[in-house]
Amino acid sequence: MSEAEVRYQKVRFAAWVGIIGNIILAAIKAVIGIMSNSRALVADAVHSASDVVGSVVVLIGVRAAKLPPDRDHPYGHGKAESVAAIIVAVLLFIVGFEIALGAFKSFFEPVVVPKVIAIYAVIFSIVVKELMFRYKYNLGKKYNSEALITDAWHHRSDVFSSFAALIGIGAALLGGYLNIPWLVYGDSIASAFVAILIGKMAWSLGKQSIHNALDHVLHEEDTIEMVKAANEVEGVLNIDEFFAREHGHYVIIDIKVAVEPSITVEEGHGIGKKVKERLLKEKNVHDVLVHINPYKKLE
Repeated sequence: MSEAEVRYQKVRFAAWVGIIGNIILAAIKAVIGIMSNSRALVADAVHSASDVVGSVVVLIGVRAAKLPPDRDHPYGHGKAESVAAIIVAVLLFIVGFEIALGAFKSFFEPVVVPKVIAIYAVIFSIVVKELMFRYKYNLGKKYNSEALITDAWHHRSDVFSSFAALIGIGAALLGGYLNIPWLVYGDSIASAFVAILIGKMAWSLGKQSIHNALDHVLHEEDTIEMVKAANEVEGVLNIDEFFAREHGHYVIIDIKVAVEPSITVEEGHGIGKKVKERLLKEKNVHDVLVHINPYKKLE
């Protein structure tokens, strides 16, 4: 099995773990949230449900990114993962807005103190979500999957939202027990706080994904080893230009190589071929476009 196929299998499995895990969590939190009259827990359940959609989008994006180059996409389909990550970020923002709207409306409605069972559901959610975050984040880093890393942070945002819900539900329970009216609103305040966290996370992830989708070029410090490798090829007198652009989880290099002006076209082509073969050995490099220039001495 090729490295690309192994990557696809691992990332796909992680996406399915997210889908199944989130369906179970969303169902548990929704049922208990309704039974215990906890607005924060119901908001947290909606957040987990959005994770299901996010994981499905990641699954589709990873599958599309795996497709080989074709006539319409000669550089491959690597950016499908960036597109998937942007969609997940937009879904996060929409969910955050809906939760914020619900929290705002709750301040103008009769407040009901949630039941203790909501606390146990939230603690269970925090533990499961943190484990899912660590699993997906480490796997995403290992296989350079932007969509999987974005989805992992989606899980981490759920940890934050569940923690906020835990504090809010606890405050509401304490307010009801001690008969402190303003503490009873802790559940609604926690719901609003969850919405803010989700919105912030959506903005951060969406901004990074859009940046990567717009042919982001690696910085000079990230290409030192690549340039050094090209310079070591026999016949290369200078690297006139070097661009390594991210195309999803892999890199495509555009390089202009200066060679001795008096050699034949065939010899120049041979040097360019060796440069390409050498750079393709670098990590995550998917394709190399080499242009041959005549070497000009600086006067």
